[in-house]
Parts: sequence; C-alpha cells; structure tokens
Amino acid sequence: MEPFSFASSDSLNHPVSIRIINLEGEEAPIPFSAFFDHPELEQIGSNQSPHSDLYVTVQVWAGSKPLTVPVQTAYKSFRAERKWNEWLTLPVAYSTLPQNSRLAITVWDLSPTGGEGAQGHAIPFGGTSLPLFDNDNQLHKGRQKCHIYRHQQADGNDDSKTPAILGKKKTNPRRGAAMVEDREAEELERMEILFKKHEMGEIPRVDWLDQLVFRGFEKRGIQTTKSSIKAIQRQQASRNNASSLAKDSDKERDGDRKTGDAGSLPMPSNFLLNVELPRFDFPVVFADHEYPPPPISSLQHLSASQSNIVLKPPPEVQFGPGINGLDDADESYGGRLIRVYDPEVGARDNPAESKHRRLIRSRHRNGILDKDLKPNAKGRDELNLIMSYSPTHILSSEDKDLIWRFRYHLTGNKKALTKFVKSVNWQDQAEAKQAVQVLGKWTDIDVDDALELLGPTFDNSSVRAFAVERLRKADDNELLLYLLQLVQGLKYEHISPQPGHEVAQDSSLARFLISRAVNSFILGNYFYWYVMVECDDKSQDQGQDTRVIYEKVAYDFMMELVKRLDGKETRKTLLRQAEWIKTLSNISGEIKESNESIAKRTERVKHFLADPRNELVSIDPPLPLPLDPSIEITGVIPEDTIVFKSSLHPIKVSFKTTSERKYSILFKTGDDLRQDQLVIQIITLMDNLLLKENLDLKLSPYKILATGTSAGLSQFVPSMSFQGIASKYRSNPALAYLKQNNPDSHGPLGLRKETLDTFVRSCAGYCVITYILGVGDRHLDNLLLAPDGHFFHADFGYILGRDPKPFAPAMKLSKEMVDCMGGSSSEHYRQFKQYCFLAYSALRKNSNLILNLFSLMVDANIPDIRLEPDKAVLKVKDRFHLELSEEDSIRHLESVMDDNLNALVPVVIDKLHEFVQAFRT
Repeated sequence: MEPFSFASSDSLNHPVSIRIINLEGEEAPIPFSAFFDHPELEQIGSNQSPHSDLYVTVQVWAGSKPLTVPVQTAYKSFRAERKWNEWLTLPVAYSTLPQNSRLAITVWDLSPTGGEGAQGHAIPFGGTSLPLFDNDNQLHKGRQKCHIYRHQQADGNDDSKTPAILGKKKTNPRRGAAMVEDREAEELERMEILFKKHEMGEIPRVDWLDQLVFRGFEKRGIQTTKSSIKAIQRQQASRNNASSLAKDSDKERDGDRKTGDAGSLPMPSNFLLNVELPRFDFPVVFADHEYPPPPISSLQHLSASQSNIVLKPPPEVQFGPGINGLDDADESYGGRLIRVYDPEVGARDNPAESKHRRLIRSRHRNGILDKDLKPNAKGRDELNLIMSYSPTHILSSEDKDLIWRFRYHLTGNKKALTKFVKSVNWQDQAEAKQAVQVLGKWTDIDVDDALELLGPTFDNSSVRAFAVERLRKADDNELLLYLLQLVQGLKYEHISPQPGHEVAQDSSLARFLISRAVNSFILGNYFYWYVMVECDDKSQDQGQDTRVIYEKVAYDFMMELVKRLDGKETRKTLLRQAEWIKTLSNISGEIKESNESIAKRTERVKHFLADPRNELVSIDPPLPLPLDPSIEITGVIPEDTIVFKSSLHPIKVSFKTTSERKYSILFKTGDDLRQDQLVIQIITLMDNLLLKENLDLKLSPYKILATGTSAGLSQFVPSMSFQGIASKYRSNPALAYLKQNNPDSHGPLGLRKETLDTFVRSCAGYCVITYILGVGDRHLDNLLLAPDGHFFHADFGYILGRDPKPFAPAMKLSKEMVDCMGGSSSEHYRQFKQYCFLAYSALRKNSNLILNLFSLMVDANIPDIRLEPDKAVLKVKDRFHLELSEEDSIRHLESVMDDNLNALVPVVIDKLHEFVQAFRT
C-alpha cells in the first residue's frame, strides 16, 4: 500500500469558512396572466428582474440541530450577473465539527408583502444543504456546485430534503418507462470533475490548451442550460394541459378558495450556486475529539500526605486486533477481555472506611479525656512500631486511627509528628483545625522530619510553616547542606505564578530562604545560582508556571538585597559572577564547535584569556568564586590552561587568589551537571554525618556547581586515574604510585603510614556511598587517586542502579584497590572492611534524612530521577535494607563485597574499556 499523508480534523483549529461565488441558471418567466390572480408575485424582486438583489445566509447544522447562528453576505447590487465572490467565516472550528455536519445555505429574495417562509421582507429564493464530509469521511474542499431548490429554505436535518449534490437518475421498472439520460448534462458533470482535479493541481497545467477548453466548455454550458429550460417548459406545458379538464370541472366547487401564493406557482428553473471551500495541502480526515478520562471520584477528598491508595495510570483503550498497533497484545487474554474505565477505581479512600474513620474519630475529636489518654503495653508496642516506619511507608487506616486517638500522648515524641500529620484528614475543617492546635504543643523535631514535611506529599500551609520554624534553628553551615533541596521545595509551596502576588505572602519557606540568603553571602551565592538554574530550565518537564515562580523568587531576593546596607554591593558581585560565567561560556562554546586540533584549541583559549579586553587577566576588585565564594580570585593564569580530549572538550583554567594560592577549575558547556552536583552534595552530607559519629573516612568531595542546564564548573583536584596509573606502573600500580609520592622504608608496604591509612579510609567511604547511591559506569578511568592517598570517584552520569554495561557490579571494588592494601588477606584489607561496616551502619541510622532529601528532588529534572520519579526514593531505600537487622545488613554488605571482589565480569568490563579508549586515541 502506498503511503497516504493526511491530517485529522480534530487538529485543525481553523474556523469554518466558505466563499459564495455566484448563482447561475435560468427559469421560465411567469406568464402575465398569473399576476392578475396573484398580484403579490409582482412584488417579488426576482420576478421583476433576472438580476435582482439577493443575499445568502449560511449556517452549520449537525444532528438535525443548528450549531451556529446564520452568517450572511453583505449587500451587493447586481447588473449582469448575480456574483458575490465573498468569504464568510462561521463561529465554529473544524476541530469541533461532528461527522454529520453540513452547511445549510439559503438564498433570500425580497418581497414587501412577505409570503411562505418569510422572515420580515425576505422570502426564500431557494436553499441547499452541503455536507462538510464526504462518504469517505474526508473534508470537502475547493469549488462545489450546489443545486438550488426554488422557494425552499435550506433543510439542515440529517435526512435533508434539499441536498446540494443530486444522485443519478435511474429507471423505474414498475412503470416500465425509463428516464432518458441527458447526455449533455452527463458530459458537463464529467468535465466538472476534471476541472476540479485541474484546479487542485492533480492535472498538469497547459496554458494555451486550458484556455481553449475553458471557452468551449463555457459555450457548451450556456447551450445546455437553454435547452434544459426549454425541455422543462415543454414538460410543464404538457402537465398543465393534462390537468386543465380536471381544474375546469372543479372550478365552481373551489371558486371561493385561493389557489396559492408565491410558492404555489413554481415555474421551471435550473439554478446552481457556486461556492468554494478552503483548500489544504493534505486531505483532512474526520477524527473525533479525544476527551480526557473522566474525573476521579470525589467521594473522599484527602490530601496527598494521608492518601494510602496508589493512583493507577489512565486506562489504555483497546480498539481491536490489528487496530491499535500493539501486535495483538490481547491474545494473552483470549481476545475476550474488555477493559472498562471505572472513575471510582482511583478514589483515594474507600467510602466505608471513610465513614468508619469519621465515626471513630467523632468520639475523640472534642473529648476532654483524650488529653489524658495513654496507651497500654500493647498500644505502646504498636505505636513504637509505627514510629519506626521509614518516610516511604504508607500508613494503614488502623495505624492512622491509633495515632489520632493518642495524639496528645505523642506530642512528646519528636519522631511521631510526621506520622500524625499523615493521619489527619486535612479536608475536614474541624479535624484540621484541631490538628493545627496540637502541632503547637509538639516538642522540637529533627531536621530530617522537618525536611519530610516540606516534601511533595504535604500541602497544608500550616504544616509547612511549622517545618520552616524548625529550620530557623539551624545555623548557616547546616542549612547549606540542605539548601539544594530547600530550593526545590519551593515548587510545592502555594506560590501563585500570577502577577501581583508577592512570594513573601504566599510562602513561609520562600520568606525564610530569602531572609537567610541576604544575611550570609555564602548562602546567598549558592541560593542565587540554584534559583537561576531553575529559571534557565526551559524543558517540557519544567512548566512555565514553575519558571515564573522562581523568577519571582529571584526578583524578591534582589529587591531584599537592595534594602540592606551592603546589599547593593552583594547584588553587584552576583551580577559580576554572571558576566564572568558568560565570558567563559563563550570561549568554551567556540572551542567545542571548532574542528581544530587540541594544541590549536589550547592556544586559542590561552590567547582569549590573556586578552585584556576580556577582563580576566586582572580582576579588580577580587571576585568571589561562584563555585566556592570563600575563595576570591584576582586574575587568570593563561599558561596553565588545558583543553581536554573528551567530546565536550572541558577547559581547565587556573586563577590567582587573594591568599596567593592557585585555584584550578574545570569549565564545561553542553552537559547538564545537576546530577553530578546532587551526588557531590549527598557525599558531602554523608561525610558530615560520619564525622558526627567520630568516623573520619578522609572523604574529599570536590566542589561542583551547575550554572545552567547545559553549563557548569567543578573544582580541579590534582590526581591520576587508575587507568593512567595502571598504564604507567605494571606491578601493583596503585601502591607503586603512592610509594613514588610518599616513600617510607620503615612504613607499612614501603610508604608513609598516614598515606596508606588515608587510602584505606577513603576507599571504604566511597565504596559504601557509591553502593547506596547506585552509582554506575564505574571503570578505572573515573576512579581517581591523589598523591597524598585520597581516593575518590568522578563522573556521576549514572546513578540509582543505572549502568550502560550489562552485569555491572553493585559495588566497585577493583583488584588494584585491594592489592594496594596488601591483598585480601592483609590486615589493612580487614581494616578496610571494618570501616565499610561502620560507615554503612552509621548511614543506615540517618536513612530518613537521606530519603527525605531525595524525595525533595523528584521534580528537579535530574536525568536518572526523571526516568522513574516515583521509584527514585525507593531505589535508595532498597540499598539500606531497612527491613534487616543491623547484623544481617552488615552480612549482606559483606556478601556484596566478596561477590564483587571474586567476580570476573568487572575485570572484563575494565579490560574492554581499556581497549576502547586505546582505540579512540
């Protein structure tokens, strides 16, 4: 089958229009004797002149009912031909038309005396009904000839009596007489079809031949019309003669009765109305509008924080085998399953359970005894079990009822607050009012619980304001650890994107963040760049309203800065940072797009940086680095510039600082660094959590900052990849590398004790953290080792269990790492495993905080979270194995480490990666 290009009518958002061209045809004149019997006929305009003034009305009908009001042509005086040549636009779009739509076209004549079907001084000259879709459900287009039914108004009903297109006349076998086909008319009809194809471009144009055909067709049409009129006159005369005797015999009986009006004396006529419909590049096929699924049942309106029903996806409509293109997927059901969408399936609560809850809580809503109600031993055990649930656990209705019953008793338990909020029906005003009163009596909660209350599942403004009050007690250093998530939390605030609504009035979180950001330059620096990245995100996942919200937040932040004594200088500094980023982005974009060699690209960047016009050689006053505002740079060092060979060609640039030290950064365009930024932030947070447990694993998370959705900078840490070390040193490469930089003949394994200890600790920390975060694509090129023994990971393009390679290990523990510790049977490796167990146990204790931080990032448009946002938090939770005891979880971690160390697949993957990289270079 040849491909067929077409458009569907439901996507055609264009108003219905029609061009009324002209009226052609003639009719036999009324005998003068008829005017004596019917003097009102003389007042009709068309009876006075064959070119009298007429006007046309058009109306859309469907289902035997009008869809629009009539639209009429403007007044026009005719001289030799009734020609309007006027486009009429109807107040309805093609996308909303039903399949049985038709145009009811009526030509109106003028008569001061009125008559049958008159509307004021207008009487129907004739009418016709033109369907908008043909028998193949395609939209009519181009010129159309519509048959006019004299003295009748257009009939828009589905069984119209005034069809514009007449069917072919057939013989009547009962009477035994056949209608003689008018061969001239048939030939004209055939030519009309060919003319329409010629007009639509289906027949090639030949100018000289077209003119000859047009003139000949015009003459033939005039002759055919005249002969047709004469034939009609002869038929009418024969009918009159045959009925004259019957009329004479009845004349005396019906003498006192009038025999008709303007419509009772139809004269022979043959009128056609030429109209034109819009033309489109492709055929337009009727397609019904697809309405969204019916609304979900509103039997019980519950907030998202207390819903325990997971909403199902919209229903999939199955049209039949081979129609929906699913390769007959329903064969597994035997082709007998019919899916019916029930709007109550997605109801957030069961009506019976809802009524039960109202009855149960009505006893404990206003009762004074509830304040002194305490659980027994069994109730305490049940409550303690509920309090131990993770943030992702969905409470049952029994759990919620139990929490509500002992709500006053639980006000002294800081871990019970989030569970209490989930148990409240916030749509019940009386219950919500009492819940807010109970919140005021609750003891101080931890930061992880406050972050949970700011997540997407808690939408009550009083609850979110309570969480913000807890955050006010955090100092700037602690707040900086969660700032990235708090900026994302603004998406769940009740901030109106409409102009005229102030952010400070709509959101307690926005007020808090702006007030803290203007009082601390470091906080303000990161807050500014986090917000600007959201403003720069113009992807489909980031709606326009969300961008407007962040733009309003950025504006209010700047306005608040201006009100401060030193705020103007801070605002000026942030703008200077933006200009600095713009300058680096320009040169990075040019280098990435050029086809020069690496050496020429490097020289080009050096020349650009050394150009005084770019104001990078000397920066005065010193500029706080956006990546780390505690560092102030005073100028660039062009000779230290390096352009790397990777596809995006990141640039390493070194700067002089006010402390007389050199600070190097990597600047990259064309890559979204927000995922790497999130991973580094979580590693930094985990390092702080481990330090609070007196466990220093010598982690060195480098700083990284996304300055846009496709640009960013990161700290350059002098180091060497394990792949580079392995290519330089043959035997035990990592140990040889550390020996060269930290030799000590009296130390363990021939190097300094502090260096080996740093290596063992940092390996343990990164192994556990990358396992929890599910970091993938781990090969020897993104395992880095600093000369002082600090081991760390780079390039976090795959997280949450994603990996481009099959059978990838859950934890990256390479043979090179173990050999550097002295082998799997050495004391240092046993110490490494002990550090891993301690770190895993410490992080499991703080799992709620980590899970809540990820829940705030589900709408952050981060690639690996965006793939399955509803499962992102669960993937991290699964790595903690909270269902296991501490001992069992450690045994599980040990089995993961042993399986990875003895596995052959990671070794093969590393070798394949090495071959691929060698082939590329």
